[in-house]
Amino acid sequence: MNIQYKYVIQLFLMLVVGILILPSCKKGNPNNLPSVSPADFAGKIEGFDSSGQVASDQLIAYWGFNGTEAESISGITPTSTSNATYIDNGVVGKAISLDSGYLYYASQIPALDTSLKSFTVSEWVQIQNNGSTPTMTFSIANPGQFWPDFAFLLETGWNPDSDTSDFIVHPSYADVNGGRQDNLNAPWTDNYKSPTIPPGKWINLVVTYDQNSQIFQIWADGVMIGEPDYQNRGTAYFNPIVPNEVIIGGWYNNIPGKELTSDTWTVPMVGKIDEIRVYKSALGAADIIALYKLGVAGK
Repeated sequence: MNIQYKYVIQLFLMLVVGILILPSCKKGNPNNLPSVSPADFAGKIEGFDSSGQVASDQLIAYWGFNGTEAESISGITPTSTSNATYIDNGVVGKAISLDSGYLYYASQIPALDTSLKSFTVSEWVQIQNNGSTPTMTFSIANPGQFWPDFAFLLETGWNPDSDTSDFIVHPSYADVNGGRQDNLNAPWTDNYKSPTIPPGKWINLVVTYDQNSQIFQIWADGVMIGEPDYQNRGTAYFNPIVPNEVIIGGWYNNIPGKELTSDTWTVPMVGKIDEIRVYKSALGAADIIALYKLGVAGK
């Protein structure tokens, strides 16, 4: 074979292989989270048959929304709800759909008391009011206080377009010194990974705080998205106040008779939420990844 022709063939093959192995990159958002389907996970997942088996001895509160709005462990039902309906196509069974709505639990969830020093909060959400105002998906609220003891806040409206919805995950908590601590995945940090939610996509969001290591961190779809250089809280420990209340999808300002400010940006949630779990410890990566994979598989 002609040597020059041989080199041309080799170059062609190298280009073909290069095209096949190059990672796909979506314009404007190179840090998209991985996309998987239920078919990717069959049988036992990370050693578990269902999400309920993950760190079951640490689970202290759970909302599955399979025909009931009650917190499953305590049996406590909401004091009031607004624009909340069930849908059949949840992550596991049914889910709750909020159309500028909320669920408000005025009774203390027993385990969410002052003994809760370290914690994990996991939830699955679809956000539809992206592009407008911040969305409070879940909070452990302190009566009479605008900012809750724990706030699972999404800074929606960051960079929406016709195909995707990017937002900043911005959880925070009240600390023992009377201040407020947060971590966030933000575009101005080096390690920013933006959760991208096409219409109808569920995303698993997890927040962990470990009082021993003093680390406050965020996960999305099994990927750590919080800023590593801004995760150590030092001695600013989590400090829940009791009695407290739980609000899913809203703020005190949304509840008639409970308004605390005249702010108009504290609007209730438009979207869907499912499988809210609160643990009394900071789960490790293996358990968080398992929760994500099990949810994708509908388990």
